[in-house]
Order: sequence, then structure tokens, then C-alpha cells
Amino acid sequence: MTSNLSTTQPINKGLLIKRMLLGAAIALAVISLFIFAGEPNPAWPAYWRVRPLIITPLAGAAGGACYYVIDQHLLNQPGWKKGLAIVLSILVYVIGLWMGIVLGLDGTMWD
Repeated sequence: MTSNLSTTQPINKGLLIKRMLLGAAIALAVISLFIFAGEPNPAWPAYWRVRPLIITPLAGAAGGACYYVIDQHLLNQPGWKKGLAIVLSILVYVIGLWMGIVLGLDGTMWD
């Protein structure tokens, strides 16, 4: 007799896409504050804004996907595990967003 002890849940693609789009939108808003405020250095290339506007929302979408995974596995747990899931998901998103900003602005504003 075999028993299936697997706890994997099916992926809810709609919810995953919603979390990724929300993460990307937040990241786009944050990087836009950095990019469009102030005058750029004239020594920078003409299209220097393209790189951060692509990389940072991708990092935000990855953070949204991580939030989805953490949410699926820990958020429905009782007690302290729910609080841990919330703190962990916010921490992972903020670190991913920071890394996306650094990678996007490397060589221009982050020098």
C-alpha cells in the first residue's frame, strides 16, 4: 500500500499573474521616481532610461512570483507561521526590488 504524502498544490495561474503584474507595477512606479526626477548627466548615453525601465519591473515581477509561492505554502498556516510568511514575503520583495534598481541604474545613477 502506497500513500501519497505530497503537499504540492496546483498553480493558480490567474493569481500568479496578478501578483507578478502588481509587483512589476510597484517596481515601475518606484524606478520612475528615480529616473524622471532631476536632470540626467549629459555624459550618459541617450537612451540610458531604457535599461532601468526594463530590469526593475522584471525584478518586481520575480518578487511578486516569490510572494505567490510563499503565500501558497505558509500564509494559510496557523499562528506565528502566518506572521513569518508576511514578513518574509515583504523582505524578499524589497530585496529583489533593491537588486533590480541597482542593476538597472548601474553605470548611470548608481555609480
